Amino acid sequence: MTIAYWCVLVAVFIPLLFAGLAKSRGDFDNARPRRWLEQTEGWRQRAHWAQLNSFEAFAPFAAGVIIAHLADAPQASVNVLAVAFVLLRLGFGAAYVADRPTLRTLFWTAAFACVVGLFILAGIAGT
Repeated sequence: MTIAYWCVLVAVFIPLLFAGLAKSRGDFDNARPRRWLEQTEGWRQRAHWAQLNSFEAFAPFAAGVIIAHLADAPQASVNVLAVAFVLLRLGFGAAYVADRPTLRTLFWTAAFACVVGLFILAGIAGT
């Protein structure tokens, strides 16, 4: 398995990391988790939002890695973009929880650029 494929596996767990942070308070209601999460405030609420955004970001990233592999894009470049995506998404979540919106946006944009880069590599390799 390539480094990029391992990064897809790691990216599966990023939303769970932030979900765990959001639910870390002792009174978490597992019978009604969505209702409980909607009522959180402060950093727990932001951790929940980071969780939701991480789920949203996963599908395009996984598709980009798979498509780059299928197109026979240069593996070293695919690996670099995949590792960068994972690190940037972790930074995104940390900035979200820490209430640093400008930094969060920079991390989000750079991670999104990694996804676009994967598709560009696939397009170049596939021509």
